[in-house]
Amino acid sequence: MTTAIGIDLGGTNIKGVLLNADGEVLVQMVQKTEANIGSNAESKHWKNIVRQMVVDLKSKSLHPVNAIGLAAPGLPNEGNSAIRILPERLTGLENFIWSDHLEEKEVWVINDAHAALIAEAEFGVGKGINNIVMLTLGTGVGGGILINGELYQGNFQMAGHLGHMTLDVDRDDPGITGMPGTLENAIGNATILRRSFGKFKSTKALVEAYEKGDTFATYVWLNSVRKLALGLCSLSNLLSPDLIILGGGITKTGDSLYVPLADFIAVYEWKNVGKKSAIQHAHYNDLAGAVGAAGFALAKLRKKVLM
Repeated sequence: MTTAIGIDLGGTNIKGVLLNADGEVLVQMVQKTEANIGSNAESKHWKNIVRQMVVDLKSKSLHPVNAIGLAAPGLPNEGNSAIRILPERLTGLENFIWSDHLEEKEVWVINDAHAALIAEAEFGVGKGINNIVMLTLGTGVGGGILINGELYQGNFQMAGHLGHMTLDVDRDDPGITGMPGTLENAIGNATILRRSFGKFKSTKALVEAYEKGDTFATYVWLNSVRKLALGLCSLSNLLSPDLIILGGGITKTGDSLYVPLADFIAVYEWKNVGKKSAIQHAHYNDLAGAVGAAGFALAKLRKKVLM
């Protein structure tokens, strides 16, 4: 049986899965980083958590593990052996070669939002679909693009950072890439306090007030959803994907997101082409990064076998 290990490295939790080639999660593990992620001195701690998790997952496998993948925030290097750029987060991650640390021949490293897309494309709602755009709506807005069944990483592995598209050029609120008026700033949880003039500390609290009919919450929330609709329609015009997948914590708001989103898309999408944007909720939630990392490693393994 072909099996792979996938690790999802985040600032709060480290998640791991043992996965077979059919996408079945055989074993899963979660452990808090329990470290100051901004300190070089503490980075050794969470790196060793990853190493021990790989050892533990291997010990629970009835078959040899064939591939290992690791998902993390940031831009991978060209060979997908390390995260090349990740400013101001997870100090010690940049250019860290995981295959050396884990004493493995290869460890395939992938951006965490790209990993979520791979999870859906290989095993989830996007299985069998060639052209997909995925957005992950959470603290920020991540994304990924699948073209002709292949993850498109682009020059310098920068492709798919869909949350950094500009929706309002006149705003003075540069995101982490320096772009103003971005989709990430419009709906990401990190900006909710500013967008609500200090009234709401989380999207969950905002949507709960919206569902109770609060006028101000309704304005703030629907304005954010309208901007998301504009972003999705723009992506449809640019890429014309077969499917758009939405994942991440904000999508857990359910109908409070999807009903007004559909209404706004009906207004803005290109109508005379006879095609409506197909949007689906992601199958994977908390394990998306780990499952996608394992799926990415399995895909790399298949390519090597065919060569």
